[in-house]
Amino acid sequence: MVLVLAIGDLHIPHRAPDLPAKFKQMLVPGKIQHILCVGNLCIEDVHDYLKSLCPDLHFARGEYDEDARYPERKTHDWSIQAWALPWPSVPWSDLDSLAMFQRQLDVDILVTGHTSQFKAYKHEGGVVINPGSATGAHSSITYDANPRFVLLDIDDLRVWVYIYELIDGQVKVDKIATTLPAH
Repeated sequence: MVLVLAIGDLHIPHRAPDLPAKFKQMLVPGKIQHILCVGNLCIEDVHDYLKSLCPDLHFARGEYDEDARYPERKTHDWSIQAWALPWPSVPWSDLDSLAMFQRQLDVDILVTGHTSQFKAYKHEGGVVINPGSATGAHSSITYDANPRFVLLDIDDLRVWVYIYELIDGQVKVDKIATTLPAH
């Protein structure tokens, strides 16, 4: 079993002061094996905080990130799964474009961001996930985003996607299960 935190669009301090306290209480060091961040951390303090949770960080640069060393996209292989963090080369909310990009990269799970809106699709044998905004920061698409992050629990070909959302001060958890194709 591998736990992967998918997080992004924090926009600290420009659109939100910090990660919600309830999320910080839940996200503790030593539990997560990998972190995928889809960008828009904005400042080094957020990077340092995520690194304190898990040293295996993978970032894609968002348009508001001050750190130019983050790549625009990143693909990574962990056993049979491959991940890509695309931005800005793919239209954010267009599922057909995301699926085409996913096929080009030959990845099972595509994690993307930029919209501040959670989306998860099982599509063409793979999974496309946008974890939304971990702070509830608005975007050009929405001004009404609840804070969210996604935790992926991967066990061989089986993937459970846990969506953590802060609603009226309470954390709500939803789960999606899928099986990836064997290669």
